[in-house]
Amino acid sequence: MGVLKDHPELALFLCLALGYLVGKLRVGPITLGGICGTLIVSLLLGAWAEVQVSGDVKNVFFALFIFSLGYLAGPQFFANLNRKSLRFFVLCFIELVSVLGIAYGLAKVFDLDVGTASGILAGAATESAVVGTATEAIGKLGDLTPDQITQYQGHVATAYTVCYLFGLITIVLYTSQIMPMLMRINLADASRELWEKMRGGSGKGSLEADERAALPGLVGRTYLVTQADGRTIGDLESALGGRVTVEAVKRGSKVHPTAPDFRLSLSDLVLMVGRRANIIEAGRLVGPETPGIPGLDTPLTSRQIALTDKATDGLTIDRLQAQHPEFIKDGVYITDVLRGDQQLPANGDTVVHRGDVLTLVGARSGLSKVVAKIGAVVKNDATDFIYLGLGIVVGSLIGQLVVRLGDIPLSLGTGGGCLISGLLFGWFRSRSQTFGAFPPQAATTLKDMGLALFIACTGLVSGPQAWPLLKEYGALLPFAGIAMVLVPATLSLFVGRKLLKIEKPLLVGAIAGQQCSTPAITAITQTARSSVPMLGYTITYTLSNFLLPLTGPVLVGVLGA
Repeated sequence: MGVLKDHPELALFLCLALGYLVGKLRVGPITLGGICGTLIVSLLLGAWAEVQVSGDVKNVFFALFIFSLGYLAGPQFFANLNRKSLRFFVLCFIELVSVLGIAYGLAKVFDLDVGTASGILAGAATESAVVGTATEAIGKLGDLTPDQITQYQGHVATAYTVCYLFGLITIVLYTSQIMPMLMRINLADASRELWEKMRGGSGKGSLEADERAALPGLVGRTYLVTQADGRTIGDLESALGGRVTVEAVKRGSKVHPTAPDFRLSLSDLVLMVGRRANIIEAGRLVGPETPGIPGLDTPLTSRQIALTDKATDGLTIDRLQAQHPEFIKDGVYITDVLRGDQQLPANGDTVVHRGDVLTLVGARSGLSKVVAKIGAVVKNDATDFIYLGLGIVVGSLIGQLVVRLGDIPLSLGTGGGCLISGLLFGWFRSRSQTFGAFPPQAATTLKDMGLALFIACTGLVSGPQAWPLLKEYGALLPFAGIAMVLVPATLSLFVGRKLLKIEKPLLVGAIAGQQCSTPAITAITQTARSSVPMLGYTITYTLSNFLLPLTGPVLVGVLGA
């Protein structure tokens, strides 16, 4: 115990390791998750060893977490600010009003202190970020003594832990098991039907992370010239609608350049590249297909580019290629479309928007011409610490602003400020992706580690206050955790079906998203045997991830006044 008190860094990382180990324990479809496990371990270790951790350490890790969260969510958050997503805003509004109203009502009826009420809000809403924003807001209440601030901040962590456990179990079971029964659907069948409808009846599903297409769209094949004897390369490519390009011609032992006026001869070997359907058609015009020929292979370059040209926004891929003849002339093909973290099919009717990331494949010279016309090569190989540091500085400054509503001082604090700056910096980066690189893997690691270590700091400091609070409000906390899930979820279920007419699989996912519950959407997709509910989840999850952390300072400001 003495070693832990003298070296709090040991205690921090011990909480991290043991907490994630506890978080892996599974009971049916329920797992606690690493964050809840870390808080449980840190509360127990803090009560036993009384480890002291500097508040500055906690603030630094929370700033890193909340900025990374906003940065990752920024592009999708602003993309969802449109009329089509407006109905999902209603669900998030129901969540915000419900949890704030219930937390405030419980505080008044049961005379709860501001820390316990904030912890109930954070735990029942299963939103860990509220712990940080509420804890920080309590520290800024001017009429509290340092001992009261420490005590109330400890109550936040304890109430959060208990309410989180019951809130998590409730939201997982309610969304994945009970809601489909209430709507009288088989979630797997409904998800499959909706997916086929969205895909135009093709029934084609998306690939998992460890899967590759057995029939890739872009292929290269070699043909022996029989039917195309005497035709020029330009004439042959025109006959194929410009959708196939001749990359190399071998005559005897010599490989010839592929100029448009080069005339093919009987028994030439031709390497052609294009989409599978067009390449099959090419075989009928050129001659029989042959195995790969040594020396007849031209390497193709692959680049990820971000669309930056305003004129490309809203075009289909077919129209984009038609407006830029370099695609057809130089044999450049779009093989993938990435919007945020969502993979879209590279079909001709897929609509692209400014900021989308396209994967282009083609000869190096032709590829460079296309890139110069429509976008810029994505730079995402190393974190831009200038951009990252500036973003956190801006967020911290935003958090210092105080707005008074009557006698109530409201401040976002470092957490709320860094969340807003993260959203803005992430969105601004997505517009061109030529600066401010923060690779998704790095951002996710920093987000998860920042939150876990912040929670560990909070738990270690709060451990001594945990047992007295549990003795005083032991029965209330589980009730609050269940009620604050059931009330907004049930209201959203009714409003979503009766008024907003949201498709049932999307609605179930959206309700999990408004609660920011990753375990819930995991259970839902397992029940649905489909990722379709994720389409509703991502919209409300992004919005609630931004809005719910702001409820912490609001509740603290209202109760503190």
